[in-house]
Amino acid sequence: MNLDVIVIGAGAAGMMTAIHAAERGRQVLLLEKNRKPGVKILMSGGTRCNITHACDNRGIIDAYGPQGRFLHSALANFSVADTVQFFEELGVATKIEDTGKVFPVSDRALDVLNALLARLRSSGAELATEEPVTGLEREGDAFSVRTSKRHLTVPRLVLTTGGKSYPGCGTRGDGYAFVERWGHAMVATHPALVPITVKIPWVAELRGVTLDDVSLKVLEGERILLARRGGFLFAHFGLTGPAPLDVSKAISKHPQPRSLTLEIDFLPARKEADLDEFLKSQSLAMGKKQLATVLAELLPRRLVDSILAQAGHPLDRKAAGLTKPDRQILVAMMKRQRLPVEGTLGFEKAEVTTGGVSLDEVDSRDMQSKLVPNLYFAGEILDLDGPIGGYNFQAAWSTGWLAGRYV
Repeated sequence: MNLDVIVIGAGAAGMMTAIHAAERGRQVLLLEKNRKPGVKILMSGGTRCNITHACDNRGIIDAYGPQGRFLHSALANFSVADTVQFFEELGVATKIEDTGKVFPVSDRALDVLNALLARLRSSGAELATEEPVTGLEREGDAFSVRTSKRHLTVPRLVLTTGGKSYPGCGTRGDGYAFVERWGHAMVATHPALVPITVKIPWVAELRGVTLDDVSLKVLEGERILLARRGGFLFAHFGLTGPAPLDVSKAISKHPQPRSLTLEIDFLPARKEADLDEFLKSQSLAMGKKQLATVLAELLPRRLVDSILAQAGHPLDRKAAGLTKPDRQILVAMMKRQRLPVEGTLGFEKAEVTTGGVSLDEVDSRDMQSKLVPNLYFAGEILDLDGPIGGYNFQAAWSTGWLAGRYV
């Protein structure tokens, strides 16, 4: 087999790399250890696959924070608009939801994967599944690749093996050992976009309660480590949903997560003074109403009942006679509710990995290693992790496309 490129890992980045390289005329072999490619694609977005976020390139870059600078060239070569056009041309109509997330109209991740596989077949790239890589070596200017079935030598190699998130999909950090052996520095890996565990009985009792707009902070003492605003869901183990997932990496990366505190603002659109005035006016005007009924205009009733219980009020307490100290306690519980952190659900439930191959050692203009000539990277193996909302898929498509352009 006279190969130009081997790509290891048939996820989002790997398939995109193989497609673009093959369409440029390269002889490409895409290796996948699983029985099926793109397993993580099928799981993503609640099996709907949030393929990107409806913003411009600057919006993607800004969402990544300091890491975002690395994505300038990748996004210039394959932007959000290019992603949408790519899938639309493959027959996957897309839609933008209120959150800015872009999904297939069908709400089927399988449609996204089938479209990628169809394009992969038409590109001429060869896909080999159930063929794990058992050894990688440098042989002069080439790479020696041993799999469970054969021994291959190739001039260019692309690692798209992913991180450690959702290890049930086969992503177990397989590529890290190889690149470390070749001298690459690895940024310590931790789970990101992962549910947060909290061992407080009333939190577990509220499982299933959702809020569309909550502000959440991770505190070390009084210092804010990370803050996000978005959707929120109580679960039997603690907290999940967009805002908790987005702040979770601050907990995962901390050496003592149990020393941290979460501060929750259940009503971020209301100022504390305005909320206090609301309670005061309702106490005077609606005194015969139950206080729970008044508060249920603002928050889900089960959460209201929990807040009243924590404040020491009976659930049938009337709104009348609400004193200033009573109001201040209730306002604090709605605007500055604090919970001790237990930890997270770990890599098993993490959507992405924070950490990986150091970006300082990868040329962002072509995804090539600065240390090992003709070695390329794309996707989650890199120290790139964005917030929830399609940002991580966009980085995978864009870095994969760019690597495919230059191999």
